[in-house]
Amino acid sequence: MSHQPGESVIDHAHPGASTYIKLAVVLGIITMAEVITYYLTGLSVYLIVTALIILSALKFIFVVSYYMHLKYDARLLTGIFVWGLFVATSIILAMMLLYHAYL
Repeated sequence: MSHQPGESVIDHAHPGASTYIKLAVVLGIITMAEVITYYLTGLSVYLIVTALIILSALKFIFVVSYYMHLKYDARLLTGIFVWGLFVATSIILAMMLLYHAYL
């Protein structure tokens, strides 16, 4: 089977319902970890903020990889989303540093 230039080639099967259910459970667990982290007392603010940023980035990766099907799309699209995550995180950290909030 040959493909013409510019033709879309789909050579993978999209995940089934069980994959999405497992992913929803994982995202729920990560969200629960975020809430627990926020309410922990006695931890350094730096540690809490770092943990929340990492957990949020992890959720972002799961959502765009599976629910937005970036895992199966061109690397350029993945790069665009990763660049957006990097810019957003940089702006948030810069604003926190600028206003001396939690850093």
